[in-house]
Amino acid sequence: MSSIRKLYARFRQLIHEGFKFMLIGVVGAIVTFGAANALHSIGKYKAITIATILATAITYLGNRYWTFRHRQGKGMTRDSTMFFVLNGVGLLIYYGCIGLLDVAGLGHDLAWYNVALVVGTALGTLFRFWSYRKWIWLATPAPIAGSHEDLPEKLTAVGVLSVTQGSADRNWPHEPAERLRES
Repeated sequence: MSSIRKLYARFRQLIHEGFKFMLIGVVGAIVTFGAANALHSIGKYKAITIATILATAITYLGNRYWTFRHRQGKGMTRDSTMFFVLNGVGLLIYYGCIGLLDVAGLGHDLAWYNVALVVGTALGTLFRFWSYRKWIWLATPAPIAGSHEDLPEKLTAVGVLSVTQGSADRNWPHEPAERLRES
């Protein structure tokens, strides 16, 4: 197997989740930028707050039912609450970027406001991807090598069962007490 295939195989799930997350993020960014710019006249902080709430609702559905659908959650209420809390942290990242504009004296310019949105989106996206995978939609545990069906063979190999019991009788797991009495 080539080293590129090995690398892909190792990071396959991360690559697929990252791509899906990015597509959902693009939709969220379009909503955020569109709403924030449309509402800019009510105040830049109010505008980004409303825009983030709208985008959060849309991206929750996309991430839950497409990007991370194969991952385990801890329940709909907990997952959605955590999602909105972590998006609140993302909103604070936007506030920080916009606040830097105010400190620099550029807070009144719409072009600089959009630059702050771009930077806030980039930083917030990195934070959200990491935090969703860590705290909301957890990785499904990998199956244990082998299966329960080959348990008799494994027990025979270590001397717990006799050769005739381990290999011939597939009903062994259902009758352990009788097998022990016969020995």
